[in-house]
Amino acid sequence: MPSRSADPPMDREAEAVADTPELHGEVAPAAAPGRFRMTPGMRYMAAGAFCFSLMSLLVKLAGARLPTQEVVMTRAIVTMILSIALLRRARVPPWGTRRGLLTLRGVFGFLALSCFYHSLTHLPIADATVIQYTNPVYAGLLAVPLLGERLRRREVLSVVFSMIGVLLVMRPAFLFGGSAHELPPVTVIIGLLGAMCSAAAYITVRKLGRTEHPAVIISYFSVISVIASVPVALPGWIWPTATEWLVLIGIGVTTQLGQTCLTHGLRMERAGTATATAYLQIVFAALWGVLFFSEVPDAGTLLGAAVIVGSTLALAPRGKPAGHTTVDAADQLATNHDKHRDRNEMRSAASD
Repeated sequence: MPSRSADPPMDREAEAVADTPELHGEVAPAAAPGRFRMTPGMRYMAAGAFCFSLMSLLVKLAGARLPTQEVVMTRAIVTMILSIALLRRARVPPWGTRRGLLTLRGVFGFLALSCFYHSLTHLPIADATVIQYTNPVYAGLLAVPLLGERLRRREVLSVVFSMIGVLLVMRPAFLFGGSAHELPPVTVIIGLLGAMCSAAAYITVRKLGRTEHPAVIISYFSVISVIASVPVALPGWIWPTATEWLVLIGIGVTTQLGQTCLTHGLRMERAGTATATAYLQIVFAALWGVLFFSEVPDAGTLLGAAVIVGSTLALAPRGKPAGHTTVDAADQLATNHDKHRDRNEMRSAASD
């Protein structure tokens, strides 16, 4: 994806569980009444949003000359190396038990990643990020037939309003009278398909999280992404310059850092607050667009982003993080927040 996937932003590092303060009885002190203070969980979520926005910036810079699948392949290779190292460290068998579903998760993640990277390359970075952030709505819908969850009225309303938000960002001529700022419809559709694939990847992660080690899920995603991208990337390969190699490596590194920060943040912070903080990625993306590409968001993008963010926040659960239960919850924490992560941005990726 993402992965998050989206894939775009969804892969989580297993060792983050052991480092979570709540598992050791350490809970950050509450802020004084009437005073705003960022909790450690919010700081992790903000750092993750910053890292993922840097990843988007680097993808757009690399995509100025390099083909999308070449960028996807090199990113997947970096992630594969890191995931293999994680498997070795955790001493976990790499093949898993539900190989068919693991493969399906990898396919959805690859498609989400490819679509998101394509939209980042061909759309303003803020618009591409906003469109990707519709994926929690699709995850909520897919959870009804695939996970047996009940369809609530707010899910239906979230779908309607998120689509209105996309139209505001896209500004099609048949609605806005031939606006000069109309985005390419095909590219927007590709971005939406990427968000849908991210949602599908999140659903498979929720199913897999009950039986599979996180490192196994990550490794399947990266290996399948490498296998799927090679036949497309190699025939049209453009040899990167030294600077482009650094950019490509940076894509993999910032993705991994973002996933690590997001993992800690989701395990330390209330889901609603974590979701809201993650939307800083849109702010950072808009900032990079202005600084590097002279892409100043117009009123349509800002209004559409507000509608999409609002429709997604309506889905965010507002309970306490699972880390506040018992110490032996460490064995469950790798999956306890899957439902929350499905309705976050997430990555990635992961597509996240």
